Amino acid sequence: MDKRYFSEEHHLFRESLSDFLKKEVVPYIDKWEETGTIERFIWKKFGDMGFFGITYPKQYGGMELDLFYTVILLEELQKINSGGFAAAIWAHMYLAMTHLNKEGDDRIKTEYLAPSISGDKIGCLCITEPFGGSDVAGMRTTAVKKGDVYILNGSKTFITNGVYSDYLVVAAKTAPELGNKGISMFVIDRSMPGVAATKLDKLGWRASDTGEIAFDNVEIPVANLMGEEGKGFPYIMQHFSLERLIMGINAHARAEYALEYAMGYMSERDAFGKKINQFQALRHTIVERAAEVEMCKEFNYSVAQRLNNGEYVVKEATMSKLLSTKIADGTVYDCLQMLGGFGYMEDYPMARLLRDSRCGPIGGGTSEILKEILSKIIIDKKTYKPATGV
Repeated sequence: MDKRYFSEEHHLFRESLSDFLKKEVVPYIDKWEETGTIERFIWKKFGDMGFFGITYPKQYGGMELDLFYTVILLEELQKINSGGFAAAIWAHMYLAMTHLNKEGDDRIKTEYLAPSISGDKIGCLCITEPFGGSDVAGMRTTAVKKGDVYILNGSKTFITNGVYSDYLVVAAKTAPELGNKGISMFVIDRSMPGVAATKLDKLGWRASDTGEIAFDNVEIPVANLMGEEGKGFPYIMQHFSLERLIMGINAHARAEYALEYAMGYMSERDAFGKKINQFQALRHTIVERAAEVEMCKEFNYSVAQRLNNGEYVVKEATMSKLLSTKIADGTVYDCLQMLGGFGYMEDYPMARLLRDSRCGPIGGGTSEILKEILSKIIIDKKTYKPATGV
């Protein structure tokens, strides 16, 4: 345990969470991976244990704990080898719920955040569009104000929890002529007329329900606008630092899991009269990957500490996601190779891990987009500032 970042309380939390996941989640993972449906009972159990509320206000049922409890949650979720289950949990907890907490008023927090913390409601965040992808400002979904409602039309895609969630946090243009200054954030119920979802078939993250969502003249009460009209883009940008860091932490954790598994296998596998962990070429590959992963982990912990202290870490969080996901992909690839033919079999964990890991450099901003952002910061000396009033 690294005492610079983790206290005895953190350590105890990790142990109880690890036990909970082994007992309550692991027995169902293969079933959920096959069906693509995570059963509702587990959400309630997470809520009952208080896991959804670790960073959220006490008045809505949360615990207001520091960001390193989140780090632990993310790391332990990767160790059960279901990127889809992990994504469903953190997309609810940090994509949807972050917007409710930061931009929602007291009514919205009471109606949506509190039941999200208790595990009674599941949320999703709807930003990406079929024609937009990483180009958030280019979204086409509109919300036109008519009296005491907004009329929502458009579509979103690649939405984690997009099919089975109870509510949707949606970004839409309330003033399309203003470009990124015309985007606003709303919370809507799935049961509202005009909301339809289609489940997408994915390479990995098989347990999670990723959806394409269509909005056809959905009437949103004006009271369901979150924050100020037209401030959606800075709100979204504000929270990207956390999302990118989350994906960076996920990456170093799954790479660690892959290394641990591969080294265990190599210590037992015989070839040419000795264990395969005694062959220099294989040893050097493993230690090189272990060194890269350790560097990612150290960097990610330091960025988490700065974010926890209230610093604006858009550059560092972007670097975290860019490099950690790339290194994780390479690590999982090499670890699968260490298992030989067994690595290619579904009975062993590496095949699923390889598929799940591949989403890292794509979801939450592609590596190419992240390089563009970093180019602006590092080469063009552009500075990004936090949104005011968030």
